[in-house]
Amino acid sequence: MVVRHGETEWSAARRHTGRSDPPLSPVGRRQAEQLVDVLKGLVVDRVFCSPLSRARETCELAGFGSRATLCEDLREWDYGDYEGLTLEQIRASDPDWNLWRGGCPGGESPAQVSARADRALEALTAPGTNLVLVFAHGHLLRVLAARWAGLEAAHGARFLLATAAIGVLGHDRLTRAVERWNTAEP
Repeated sequence: MVVRHGETEWSAARRHTGRSDPPLSPVGRRQAEQLVDVLKGLVVDRVFCSPLSRARETCELAGFGSRATLCEDLREWDYGDYEGLTLEQIRASDPDWNLWRGGCPGGESPAQVSARADRALEALTAPGTNLVLVFAHGHLLRVLAARWAGLEAAHGARFLLATAAIGVLGHDRLTRAVERWNTAEP
């Protein structure tokens, strides 16, 4: 199960927030606190979290901070030269830009983020674990879902994920599948 961090001022303004680390906004803190009731009663084998503070704070406020293992591969996409910019600002100088096709100048390519997602999935699917809870970031989790389903990273564009939203990655018999996505329910 994956959880996107709560809202930040940058995410509310739709600014690309990769390696920058703005804190949760008051709305984001409330969203994270509401996850306590949503996730209550889950029997979780392991908890993984991005090392960025917005994911860590969401994990903590949701009640799983003491159990979390920080995972560098769960950091958000490195937007390089486009860090902090909105899509409109980027397209003003690069009208054909598409994150999912070309990545970011001075930052990561889709292939690099895909490789990180694959490494994270390997850690998340260790033998003997039934339910793993992951706290991370919008674009990274969208790539993670695509890779879970055997798709290229670019297909992450089709998996919208709101702040503090939940996704459930599971199986249809032996096939990896996305069970639920962009929901408030586990």
